[in-house]
Amino acid sequence: MSGESARPSAPDGSGAGSDWTPMSVYTLAVVTVIYALSFLDRSILSIVLPLIKKELHISDTMLGLITGFAFVLLYSGLGVPIARFADRGNRRNILALGCAAWSLMTVLTGAVTNVVQLALTRFLMCAAEAAGIAPTTALLSDRFGPKGRPLALSIITSGSGLAALLMLPAAGFIAQHYGWRSAYFVAGAFGMGMATLLFLTVPEPVRQDKASKAEAPSFATVWTWLRTCRSFGLMCAAGAFLAVTTYATITWTPTFLMRVHGLTPGEAASAYGPIRGLSSIIGVIGGGALAGWAARRDPRWLLLLPAIGAAISVPAELLFLLSDNLPLALSGLALASLAGAMHFGPSYAAMAAIVPPSMRATTAAIFLFCVNMVGQIVGPLAIGWLNDRWAGLYGDEAVRYSMILATFCVAIAAVLMVLASLRLREDLDAAKTFAPQEGPTP
Repeated sequence: MSGESARPSAPDGSGAGSDWTPMSVYTLAVVTVIYALSFLDRSILSIVLPLIKKELHISDTMLGLITGFAFVLLYSGLGVPIARFADRGNRRNILALGCAAWSLMTVLTGAVTNVVQLALTRFLMCAAEAAGIAPTTALLSDRFGPKGRPLALSIITSGSGLAALLMLPAAGFIAQHYGWRSAYFVAGAFGMGMATLLFLTVPEPVRQDKASKAEAPSFATVWTWLRTCRSFGLMCAAGAFLAVTTYATITWTPTFLMRVHGLTPGEAASAYGPIRGLSSIIGVIGGGALAGWAARRDPRWLLLLPAIGAAISVPAELLFLLSDNLPLALSGLALASLAGAMHFGPSYAAMAAIVPPSMRATTAAIFLFCVNMVGQIVGPLAIGWLNDRWAGLYGDEAVRYSMILATFCVAIAAVLMVLASLRLREDLDAAKTFAPQEGPTP
């Protein structure tokens, strides 16, 4: 199925008479599963790190470099040009092609025999995943109006929780019983099937902005606009600090459970995945629904609520890392995951609201570039480097103290989100004057 859907635009410019139509719900379900698969494909490595380390004889520093730096270079670098295509072309097709490509790289990762091949497949996987979140954000922002957008974007980002809840434990089981390569083969095949389903069954939505595709603003125009949005720069900085902790946790938590608490790869995946997954889903969807409700009264809640969640997650994460009692540690992990996940949907909704519709994909890509260049490089690599440096002093416990340092970045992010909220209203007003067809902001 190709072309744009014939659904008429609503009076508020949302592109729908009702946000929650059967097609919008179906679209949301399909792209959420695809988002979950993108998270799974990049996260399998964290589950099988000890197995790959043993077979390919790789240090923690090199694994951190491959996990973070190798991933982020092309993922962030290609995100902006792909988003430019998405602001002009068919978002559905871009996402489907990207999903098929990163799934193929996932399959090929299962066939690597040395560290160079592992790094290469990781590079190419992240290049394809650059076609993920920016086109998806723009597509859903046209499927859902201002009122439904915070919850819809929260649900899509809950895909990472879905992957952790259901997919990572399955990958861990497969890796433990059938080998780590089999986990990559199965995940990649599933992704190719979802890419086909998206292309055949999900139509491209009608764009909210009335301008033609040829009139989409240039990158220089988008960049100039964003430089005047004082809240956007603060959101980027907050996202970068959050990402340091997030990617460090995603990469090294299974290893932490194996080294500090003595779990096997399958046990670590079964403990970490469902706890983080379920907590993240509750936090993301609950945070999005609550922020959407509160933002109708004051849009600053799109950033204040995530700031509160980030502040709560700091002591919870420290409980997880410092407790020698496994059930108590996992309770801290659950609370940290729930509170820390509250920022995803509201933050993307705030970004969608402060720019005209024709700038949304590019804005999301610029945000991801800033966030990932810091978070995905610094987080996994710094922990891996500290693990190797402190191994002689702390042994297997080194990973515990390395991860503690990353936790304090969340506290800085909370302060930055509060500062961004103070400047949000003026940026929302400016966006309305640029694009009056956008309708009421949250």
